[in-house]
Amino acid sequence: MSMDANLVRRVAFALVAIPLALLLVWYGGVPLALLLALTAILGTRELFDLAARGNVRPLRILGIVSAGLLPLIVFTSMTSPDVGSWVAEWWPYGAALWVILLLSATLALRSPAERPLSAVAVSVLAVVYTGALPAFLLAIRHANHPLRSWAGAWLVFYPLVVTWVCDTAAMFGGRAFGGPKLAPSVSPGKTRSGSIAGVVGGVAVAPLFAALLPRNDLELRLGQLLVIAGVLSVVGQIGDLAESLFKREAGVKDSSALIPGHGGVLDRFDSLYFVIPTAAALYHAFGAI
Repeated sequence: MSMDANLVRRVAFALVAIPLALLLVWYGGVPLALLLALTAILGTRELFDLAARGNVRPLRILGIVSAGLLPLIVFTSMTSPDVGSWVAEWWPYGAALWVILLLSATLALRSPAERPLSAVAVSVLAVVYTGALPAFLLAIRHANHPLRSWAGAWLVFYPLVVTWVCDTAAMFGGRAFGGPKLAPSVSPGKTRSGSIAGVVGGVAVAPLFAALLPRNDLELRLGQLLVIAGVLSVVGQIGDLAESLFKREAGVKDSSALIPGHGGVLDRFDSLYFVIPTAAALYHAFGAI
């Protein structure tokens, strides 16, 4: 498929997906938690498929179920004080017991020749990477804002828009300026000039958001928005390269063909796996959540 045809498919998908995502984030609550659970399940499956190409067999059922449950546990803990208190007290013990269960299942189901150490490592990584990291989006959305809140929605969409603009600016900047490669062994198409253009584009989102939002619903000063955009523009590109590293080892271009013109869930969330928890930490540092 030509680059132009692929771009058309990506734009067509975005025209449908972005309004739906905005509506879902605005509403929040159970539908948003269920969407994160679904993406965790699909992302875990894709990561396990990448591992299988290297003859590593993670604990598929345990990993997929665990990743899918994490966003639901986080949401329930945030919205139910009794559950939240119980989880706050018991989660270290639950995590330890989960590791014991994983190791016991590996002992029962994998022989020494089936690379059990790698199977355990990928199983743990999948749950943390595709389940735990995106769940910070729930903290951004619901830490201070109820259902059907535009202020809560903007808090979520600001890092998303910064990431999308950074990706787009990096792509066009790389095409326009070329030059040395950013990480040729991992992602041969990315250039240093494109990376710089991406950061510039991401930072440019800050004053636009501050100017367009009524009374700055993000409850952040322009200087704070600039810092957040700058950090996320760098972190998001690192997240992109990290997922590319996995695909390079597996010898594939996309993690799957699930999304027209976009590849798989890992391909769409690669930057966001790094961006979402980083944004949550910065929001917390600046008192926004």
